[in-house]
Amino acid sequence: MRKTVGIPKALLYYNFYPMWKVFFEELGAEVVTSRNTCKKIIDDGVKSCVGETCLPVKTYVGHVIDLKEKGVDYIFIPRVISVERKRYLCAKFLGLPDMVKSLVPDLPEIIDMKIDLYRSDNSMQKEVLRIGKKFINDEVKIYNAYFKSLETQNKFESIMKKGLSSKEAINYLEGKNIKVQNSGDLKIALLAHSYDIMDDYICMGIIDRLRKMGAKVTTTSMMDSFKIERGAKKLQKDLFWTYGREIIGAGKYFLEEKEVDGVITVSAFGCGPDSLTDDLLERDYKRNGGIPYMSITIDEHTGEAGITTRLEAFIDLLRWRKGEIIV
Repeated sequence: MRKTVGIPKALLYYNFYPMWKVFFEELGAEVVTSRNTCKKIIDDGVKSCVGETCLPVKTYVGHVIDLKEKGVDYIFIPRVISVERKRYLCAKFLGLPDMVKSLVPDLPEIIDMKIDLYRSDNSMQKEVLRIGKKFINDEVKIYNAYFKSLETQNKFESIMKKGLSSKEAINYLEGKNIKVQNSGDLKIALLAHSYDIMDDYICMGIIDRLRKMGAKVTTTSMMDSFKIERGAKKLQKDLFWTYGREIIGAGKYFLEEKEVDGVITVSAFGCGPDSLTDDLLERDYKRNGGIPYMSITIDEHTGEAGITTRLEAFIDLLRWRKGEIIV
């Protein structure tokens, strides 16, 4: 009987799930994901965490509890320190396995793969071997599984560059029928961490809402890396958070190139890095005044009506600027 590996559908799931899925399946394991976020998952996470914890971590803990209740053999909770050279991720990723173990009792075995590419990717080879030997004792097959997972990740990222969200790209890779309507007459950049805008429950399906309002939505994962790098180089001091730097770089690029009609940032209440990056972008856009900018903060109390009202008002503003609405 195959071992089951549970992967929580939260945090970096939206960045790396296809890669992780292929890796474990190639090792002979069955991959099981948690359910889509719902009220129970949020409530379980909120009850297990201290009040100051950010919404994405509360959500993640709720998904771990969901997998525990499903009875999986392992839960994959990687310790992600760095995903590129010379930069780090938020501290919550560095201590995530330890945090979850302290918050949720009686968990199945945690697979806490250490992902640290700060200096090089050589350390990953040892980690891949360590994790792979939990399932098979064949080093060649383990490394082949890893290389195949890297190919899948490259394909996943290239699909998103064509205008698909990470959720849509995941469904596409799994052979599901997808209908993407991302060709509206308004161009809007939606800048946020993937887990803040891909989880429809906590962000109220913001991408679909904007598309239904006639917007073509661009996220950082859909952008070419050279554009983000071009914008990030305008910082007086380089940011060492990978994803925060992407948000800042994208925002500064659009401010200079004027490729969009408006920019929206979405961040979770209580997120330290986002409080900095959002403030930097807001100041730049206020000083420039060329492109409308709106910042949305979400938490476990965010309501659908509030999000919809703000989006509708922002869309009306963009259409008024284009002369489509006369006041």
